Amino acid sequence: MLSLSPAFAATPTLLEQRIEQFFPEATVISEPEGEYRVRTLSDAEGTVYGYAFESIDVFNIPAYSGKPVNMGILLDTEGVIVDAYVLEHHEPILLIGIPEQRLHDFNARYAGIKADQRVVVGRSSDPNAITVDAVSGATVTVMVINEIVMRAAQEVGASLGLVQAHSGARGRPSTVREDVYQPANWSELTGDGSVRRLLLSNADISRAFRGTEAEGIDEVPADRADDTFIDLYAAWLNAPTVGRNLLGDNQYRFLMEELKPGEHAVAVLGNGYSFKGSGYVRGGIFDRVQIRQFGNILSFRDLDHIRLYDLMAEGAPRFQEMAIFILREEARFDPGAPWTLELLVRRQTGPVDSIFTSFELPYETPEQYIERPIPTPEELRAIEEANRPMWVNIWYQKSFQVGVILVALLLLTIILFFQDNFARHPNFLRWLRHGYLTFTVVFIGWYALGQLSIVNVLTFVHALVTEFRWELFLSDPVIFILWTFTAASILLWGRGVFCGWLCPFGALQELINEIARKLRIPQYELPFVVHERLWAIKYIILLVLFGISLESMMLAEKAAEVEPFKTAIMLKFDRQWWFVLYAVILLVVNIFTRKVFCRYMCPLGAALSVSSRVRLFDWLKRRKECGNPCQLCAKECEIQAIHPDGHINHNECHYCLDCQMTYHNENKCPPLILKNKRKTRGKKSPDEQLIPVVQVVEP
Repeated sequence: MLSLSPAFAATPTLLEQRIEQFFPEATVISEPEGEYRVRTLSDAEGTVYGYAFESIDVFNIPAYSGKPVNMGILLDTEGVIVDAYVLEHHEPILLIGIPEQRLHDFNARYAGIKADQRVVVGRSSDPNAITVDAVSGATVTVMVINEIVMRAAQEVGASLGLVQAHSGARGRPSTVREDVYQPANWSELTGDGSVRRLLLSNADISRAFRGTEAEGIDEVPADRADDTFIDLYAAWLNAPTVGRNLLGDNQYRFLMEELKPGEHAVAVLGNGYSFKGSGYVRGGIFDRVQIRQFGNILSFRDLDHIRLYDLMAEGAPRFQEMAIFILREEARFDPGAPWTLELLVRRQTGPVDSIFTSFELPYETPEQYIERPIPTPEELRAIEEANRPMWVNIWYQKSFQVGVILVALLLLTIILFFQDNFARHPNFLRWLRHGYLTFTVVFIGWYALGQLSIVNVLTFVHALVTEFRWELFLSDPVIFILWTFTAASILLWGRGVFCGWLCPFGALQELINEIARKLRIPQYELPFVVHERLWAIKYIILLVLFGISLESMMLAEKAAEVEPFKTAIMLKFDRQWWFVLYAVILLVVNIFTRKVFCRYMCPLGAALSVSSRVRLFDWLKRRKECGNPCQLCAKECEIQAIHPDGHINHNECHYCLDCQMTYHNENKCPPLILKNKRKTRGKKSPDEQLIPVVQVVEP
């Protein structure tokens, strides 16, 4: 049975269950500790088996909902991910219709991956990256989760000293410029940063332990508070200008000959507090000094230590302690990257208990001493990819889909701008429209998963009143592009462009109904008075969903299942039977009456209708005879968007352009036929025009 800290016992039991499953030998779970609230998993004897933490305590990365996905992550003592599990999410727009089990199956792939490795969803130009396949229908979701899991695991692993910290993408280490040497004295070496200093007073140490159990222990009298506690110096010796001037030519040469490729030497010099410590034993570790680079802790053993007896630099002070510490090849030390010498000061609080406080001496190698490697094209691409924002990588991943959809939207724009020209060729326009609707269903819907939803609208509204971030909406390029085009089309043409051309479920309904008409299946329409009253249903549904979203977006997403989009488009009917049955019923009804759901039930159509009141232009042409006496277009409109009086209700129009094809058809439009007949009757034949002329000139 696990022994839980009070803080952990008060949390939900899901993370506890995961710990019991993956670390059955761990019987003690510590309280959350440190900046990232990490829990140590151990047994009664103190043997540590791993660590547990929640991603929300490390990174608050907002996903598409504007709220973070919280992951429970377990690491072993080698920095390897043992488990990554979703504890909480608010992703109505990213997890749209995706069964959570698929997400859990995806997260299981992180087991066995080390926290400092690169994991890329989909393809990557980095040959060293681990690639995992996305979850169908949730590509953006898993890319967000991948960012959360790997960044959090790497950050916590680095803070625990299990893996190296990353600063973007880490390239090959810099090398020493052995041909660069300038004679320099102590003052010059400290002046240009070749030798760095950390000076601490007794007062500095007292302040560091203030508020801890060690406060007041080993305090010095007040009159000695400003006295020096330690005067510490550090220098990287591989650079000839530093090493030769500090050690002398012979000692520097001997040291470089002892170093193996990839090894580095650091000089540590001090007066006052002993940085070596009195508890050091052969085979042990120096417990008062260590080096941290990329978040990785580099400790020194006796074999890494060389005694230093004298300094050769002119003007160098005398030191009580001097030492050279060797950084071995496996440390992967990079002299071109910043590093820190950490001094650990300990105060005893009991017979075996003590508290450590660390003080940092930062070091950056002067640029003239090192040569930075020129990255290869592959390394440059990998670095660029690793350092790009997540949403940019998603756009690269979906570049093919983005390109095709942009071309398709350009074609649609051409059709809309030159709609009068196309309407004069009705057969061609009908074939073009049916082809476009097929593309909308197959490519935009089933392939690119570009089905807009009322949940998108609710999420956008909530983002405006809480904390709007462009990157939240840029993380799904297909949805972003479609929404951008839809917003622009509403200003120019109204709601109908999206509903009539770009909605995959709407296109699916229309194509099915077209096939039914070709098969001469009877069609039924409601009386216009009843039809007009039923329009209100979708607006009522919209208001209900908006009200629910004010209380809970998760509940609103469930209520938004009134849209069959998730079932029919996003999941291609691969869902529980009751969802499939609902979508199939709507499609079957559509066989006999075109687009019933769109006309009477669609909350997204209602939201777009409200916004389409800002429409700037009226592109659909009408004649004064439309409605009185002519009723042809009103009877032919297959979604009954034309009132008996002849005017088009743009809130309900799907912009199919059928009425415009009739408008320009001289053989079909009654007012146009009558007008042409009148013109014909008003014209006289040439013989009739010559008779009166002849009669006038004869005597």
